[in-house]
Amino acid sequence: MPGENLTRSEAQERRGVIDTRSYEIALDLTKGDEVFGSRSVVRFAGHEGAATFIDLIARDVRQITLNGRDLDPAEVFHDSRIQLDGLAEENELVVDADCLYTNTGEGLHRFVDPVDGEVYLYSQFEVPDSRRVFAVFEQPDLKATFQFTVTAPAYWKVVSNSPTPEPITHDESKTATWGFAPTPRISSYITALVAGPYEEVRSELTNSEGRVIPLGVFARKSLWQDVDADYIFEKTRQGFAYYEEKFGYPYPFEKYDQLFVPEFNAGAMENAGAVTFTEVYVFRSKVTDAVKERRVVTILHELAHMWFGDLVTMKWWNDLWLNESFAEWASTIATAEATEWTEAWTTFNAMEKTWAYRQDQLPSTHPVVAQINDLEDVQVNFDGITYAKGGSVLKQLAAWVGVEAFFAGVGAYFQKHAFSNTTLNDLLVELERTSGRDLSGWSKKWLETAGVNTLSPVIDEGADGLISRFAITQTAPADYPTIRPHRLGIGFYDLQDGALIRTHSLEIDVDGDLTEVPELKGFRRPDLVLLNDQDLAYAKIRLDDRSLATAIDHLADIADPLARSLVWGAAWDQTRDAESAASDYVDLVLRNIGRETESTTIRTTLAQLQLAANSYVAPERRESTRARVADGLWSLAQAAEPGSDAQLQFTTAFASASATPAQAEVVRRLRDGDIALSGLVIDTDLSWQLLVSLAASGAAEAAEIDAALAADNTAKGGEFAAQARAAIPTAEAKAAAWAALIEQDTLPNTLVRTSAAGFVHPGGRHLLADYVPRYFEMLTRIWDERSFTIAEYLCELLYPGALADQRLLEATRAWLSENPEAPAALRRIVLEGLAGVERALAAQSRDAE
Repeated sequence: MPGENLTRSEAQERRGVIDTRSYEIALDLTKGDEVFGSRSVVRFAGHEGAATFIDLIARDVRQITLNGRDLDPAEVFHDSRIQLDGLAEENELVVDADCLYTNTGEGLHRFVDPVDGEVYLYSQFEVPDSRRVFAVFEQPDLKATFQFTVTAPAYWKVVSNSPTPEPITHDESKTATWGFAPTPRISSYITALVAGPYEEVRSELTNSEGRVIPLGVFARKSLWQDVDADYIFEKTRQGFAYYEEKFGYPYPFEKYDQLFVPEFNAGAMENAGAVTFTEVYVFRSKVTDAVKERRVVTILHELAHMWFGDLVTMKWWNDLWLNESFAEWASTIATAEATEWTEAWTTFNAMEKTWAYRQDQLPSTHPVVAQINDLEDVQVNFDGITYAKGGSVLKQLAAWVGVEAFFAGVGAYFQKHAFSNTTLNDLLVELERTSGRDLSGWSKKWLETAGVNTLSPVIDEGADGLISRFAITQTAPADYPTIRPHRLGIGFYDLQDGALIRTHSLEIDVDGDLTEVPELKGFRRPDLVLLNDQDLAYAKIRLDDRSLATAIDHLADIADPLARSLVWGAAWDQTRDAESAASDYVDLVLRNIGRETESTTIRTTLAQLQLAANSYVAPERRESTRARVADGLWSLAQAAEPGSDAQLQFTTAFASASATPAQAEVVRRLRDGDIALSGLVIDTDLSWQLLVSLAASGAAEAAEIDAALAADNTAKGGEFAAQARAAIPTAEAKAAAWAALIEQDTLPNTLVRTSAAGFVHPGGRHLLADYVPRYFEMLTRIWDERSFTIAEYLCELLYPGALADQRLLEATRAWLSENPEAPAALRRIVLEGLAGVERALAAQSRDAE
């Protein structure tokens, strides 16, 4: 929205003028469905006579008083800012306003449970949305203490960063007031308020310094029967013990609550001592092991943030990676070493690194330490570079300097910078001290440049079958030509008794365009050579011809799940790069995925399989390939172990891929119970997934969707219903979905997401061509009129990439050419859509050969 952006230079200027002390924030949540009262008392130091501004997004501002001087809101409050002139050395600002609830997952989100009509609230402030709830200097390096006072219905639970106090009840109004103690000095974006008739269960742990830390798990009443709090507490305790030992710094806050909240945009948010999670992690139906493991990683990711991000915070958002990359790396190593999910690094390779490699090859790629000019830059930067590439690079750094030295440096960093703000250099100083390594060159190449390298083996073999030369070549894309140092393993694998077993391994440092590896001369050439064995390095890898042939025939026979994941990734990467045919990738997956044991590897590979079938095969055989993929997945589902994770994944993938009337009929009979797979229960969510598939196939109409929603009138049911309605492949259904998304502005965030997903379903590809001009016509208007999150969803998710044709390519290029002054964040979204189409067309051309 106009005036809501904040540039880095503005933030630096403001930080040079003021220093924040404290906030006292009184919120009245009893004023109805639209607004809540917000009164802020802000104390801050300033330069005598200087001017600055404070941030606020509000419907009405009643009073603004600076150092006892009344300011006229009509004169000083414009475009989400209150101008403050004539500062003193010590200042007190009072702002009394009415702020708006949202249904977008930004600020203070208000949700009405369709099951029982109860109201639930939660805050989401990252990046710039605490200003939607109270007047605040909205930037991470202006830390302060925050003291909340909240008035709400007396029967509600109210949770914030500090422990929840006993409320003072007001019998005549059936309300109560909770007066929370001040927080430590923290950034505004990690403050929190969650309120409503949440259910809770409490526990505690004793930490490394002997302090008792209260624990809580919260969720809505209508979901409470599905909350497995004991398991959540168990993973939390394991994470606490691991982090306090490895970081050498005790947990920095008074308590630790974990709250599952409705209509959440992200996986979770690291509010200090009051972490919010998506309700996707409350399992009302059977879910895959991939989702179960992801929940554990997310729990430990947010817990890691209590140190990385909350205790020590970046000065500006260019160092967002100091939060996210570290939490990504820390949560993965903690999951692997402290929980039962011991193959977490395999999951990291299959999911995070696949994400990172994809992001790093887009035109919008950026260094891990990104150039962040303003808030819009950072809001689109919660991406595969900031999370997954950064985490991958840190894994390599830990291997390079030694894990113990790495943890020691991190611990020293926490000790030195507790409750303050840092830059990249502050961390490198401590890691150099504990490791004895100069990291300046490493940092420049890995953290301050973009792009991904490709590593390929060079193998010469003598007549005796022994290796006469082994070397590794390293290349870089022309746009990002940096050649980097890598710490990596080389694995030799041979077929033994039907299994492909690692028979030799070597760990080396690789640097430059060519690295000779004399240690491998004289070895008999193995059946498969795997670069980056054990996945220490961040790089694309290539298989030599013999190794590739072995992989195609024997991928499922590789004993090590991480090695399998690396080979799966290499095969997909060659397909995305149009170096091998998408049809061959389809064959590879259908022949080998049935024996894969790792849930996330299956999940990721099946998603890639469908992308290959829908967009990467030559158009003339697209429909036949789609049908072949669905038939293959149904065969795999029938052959899978009854009740297994694989059976569930193959069944849902089959339904999603269903492309013919005969396949739709199988989906119909499975949902109706006329076909049964031993061990497979058609529970609530699976029934919905099958119905979405039927809708997308044109085999289910709106009346059937309405009946299903009447039987499951829940928030989750509403999301499935919205997706199913938008997926119906008729002009009328598409028009209705488009109108609800674009011409109206009432849908909450989750229904925007699911409706958009249904709208672009490949089953309705033939209807999307009419929406290409409409898509480009709406972009700028939607970007200007909607909140950032909703605009991003609409512009990104409605891009008709399923068409993957020349017309869409030309229309996208035309819009970019005609709109050079469009906001950078919007242009980035469109550029990424264009890159997907360009890659699909190149893959189609290769497949046609």
